[in-house]
Amino acid sequence: MLGAGAARLGALGLLAALLRALAACEFGPLPYRATGIACRMTKPAALLMNQETAQVIQVAFRNARFPNITGERAVRFLGKVAYGLTNIQVNNLSIEQSEVELKENDAIDIAIKNVMAIFKGTLNYGYAGAWFLQLFHSVDFEIETSIDLQLNIKLMCQEDQVAADASDCYLTFHKLTLHLQGEKEPGWLKQLFTDFIAFTLKLVLKSEVCKEINILAQVLANFIQDIAANFVQDEDIRLDISLASVPLIKANYLESHHKGLVQYKNYSDVFSDSLFSPSLLSESRMLYFWLSEHILNSLASAAFLDERLMLTIAGEKLQALFEIEDTETQRRAVEMIFQGTSSNDSVAKVWSLAQPQISLQPEGTVVKALVAAEISIFPPGKEPLTALYMEKEITVTIQAAYAEKRLHLHPLDSRIEFKAFNCTADPSGNDESIRNFLQKMISVTGIPEVISRIEPTLISLMNSKGLHLFEIRSPEIITRKGYLIVQLDFSFPDHLLLDFLEKTL
Repeated sequence: MLGAGAARLGALGLLAALLRALAACEFGPLPYRATGIACRMTKPAALLMNQETAQVIQVAFRNARFPNITGERAVRFLGKVAYGLTNIQVNNLSIEQSEVELKENDAIDIAIKNVMAIFKGTLNYGYAGAWFLQLFHSVDFEIETSIDLQLNIKLMCQEDQVAADASDCYLTFHKLTLHLQGEKEPGWLKQLFTDFIAFTLKLVLKSEVCKEINILAQVLANFIQDIAANFVQDEDIRLDISLASVPLIKANYLESHHKGLVQYKNYSDVFSDSLFSPSLLSESRMLYFWLSEHILNSLASAAFLDERLMLTIAGEKLQALFEIEDTETQRRAVEMIFQGTSSNDSVAKVWSLAQPQISLQPEGTVVKALVAAEISIFPPGKEPLTALYMEKEITVTIQAAYAEKRLHLHPLDSRIEFKAFNCTADPSGNDESIRNFLQKMISVTGIPEVISRIEPTLISLMNSKGLHLFEIRSPEIITRKGYLIVQLDFSFPDHLLLDFLEKTL
């Protein structure tokens, strides 16, 4: 049972484990005002997480350290009998059934039924007879038990995180049978010590099991919290996932609300005008994430300040950008830009001049950015030359999807407005053919090329945090005015909790 409650907590506490709380857990009168991220896990997801229960229980029992049990009692004709059970270990364990119920605004009820466990150890006993005859013996013992375990887990705020309180723990023994030295037939010695030991043994098992459940519950909660915190951090950029309001426990789901403030060096993020409402999420899928438009804008700002919004294109990639069509106009424009130098010997740099602005709309994610592009050529025997420099304001609408463990970004309509233009081959800037060609090149091949570079970078980052371990089914990324919703079904990674417990305990 040590691991049973903990596994239940690990299973049902995915949401709770993602929570971070204010030091005093005091929130203002408007419960969702500061919500940048909301997470809802429905009951089917919680039930799915129970698949590793039996394995986690076994690991927890194997690592449990049960205390020695000692006692003494006066027995007629035998004098005072003292006994001690030492080296208590669990040999076998099986679980028949486990059930989970969410009690609205109260607790998570976990019932684990018919846990069959065999405890083994050594029984030392001695007694002094009426004529001061002292006898001391030591025999191996085996105790067969059948136990039901009931947990009522509450979510508690402790400083900057939510803890799971599993101290409300009950054990019901349906069977407790003592065998001495493998002997299965009743005997006077077995009967004597069964009467002595049974009551004390039940108390000790309940005390140790429930204590370990409470400890392991928080270990697992911290483990998942650490996973969540690591998932939303990359080098110096991270999200503050402390609580924005108290978590909800409803009959069909658990829900938490997080600040989602971006933290980057001296960059300070403030947010207190959230559009979130629980009514925006449904209960038909297993897992929901709600993200404010503000978070995406703040992440873009941090990426800009960290000088990540830069791209270098050279070689065949650069050449392919300029081969959008085989026409005389294209050939002439390319010839003027590169001045007879092969594009394979040239380098293009693209970077953001200001913090991009992101707007979430029903048609997709609208990104507006002021971008500079520079093409440097390397004429044979001459110094490198800046052949082209331009600044342009680009607005592009992007639709995002996730399938086959890959993120797919699809650019839709785009608008390009030149803010500055300097081409060495056209100092006056009067040749409209070059500008028209570049505008078409940017929209047809340039923007898709930039996005194609972003896709693998983002998916590599997410997979490095463990996203690829999950089997995500039918994910949907839905954008609305001011926020987006990610909804999905999933399969829990095999042995994730088990492997963690084996390394930790």
